[in-house]
Amino acid sequence: MSGKIEPGKPGTREPMSGTGSPSRRRTWTIAAVVAAVGLVIGLVVFKPWLLFVDVRVDEQLPIVASAPAQAEPTPPTPLTSTPGTAPTATPTPTPTSAGPVQLAMGTLISHEHTTTGTVRIIQQADGARVLTLENLDTSNGPDVHVWLSAAHVVEGTAGWFTAGSADYYDLGLIKGNQGNQVYQIPAEVDLSKYPAVDLWCVQFSVSFGAAELVT
Repeated sequence: MSGKIEPGKPGTREPMSGTGSPSRRRTWTIAAVVAAVGLVIGLVVFKPWLLFVDVRVDEQLPIVASAPAQAEPTPPTPLTSTPGTAPTATPTPTPTSAGPVQLAMGTLISHEHTTTGTVRIIQQADGARVLTLENLDTSNGPDVHVWLSAAHVVEGTAGWFTAGSADYYDLGLIKGNQGNQVYQIPAEVDLSKYPAVDLWCVQFSVSFGAAELVT
């Protein structure tokens, strides 16, 4: 009878198919390797662990003068004159700054990540300018920079991307997602062009938070 193998007689065995076949094992091996590579790339690019790790930086903030200090008073000087000329008086000394003076400030609002803190632009007694982040609290993330931005701050999701389409000056990578920080502003920067400060994630082109500056 065809299709049967009688005991003691040679016959043929049909090839077996299933998960145990060499081709199937190769497919599963390749898929596992691709998945592992994709996972590694995803971890390197997105760095999800940063959302759970805070970096606190507490630098010394400049103490802002409440008002310009007046020059020390000098004793009155009598009027002096020479024949044929009008009497002249000694010039009044020009007031001088007692220390750092605040040029502008703003309050950070949240964009993609919850963000709070105060931004100040301060001019030091020597004329140098700095930007300070005071009591900053935001999410840690990859490649977040501190921008002076030409884009006005827009609240809500509509404001997440506005800074990306406007002029900006990059003050550098953020030093930490919490604390008090100071950033130098080069002398050539025209602050009148930048009405806002943005904490901009360069890697994903999105704002973590921003502050409108008020002079």
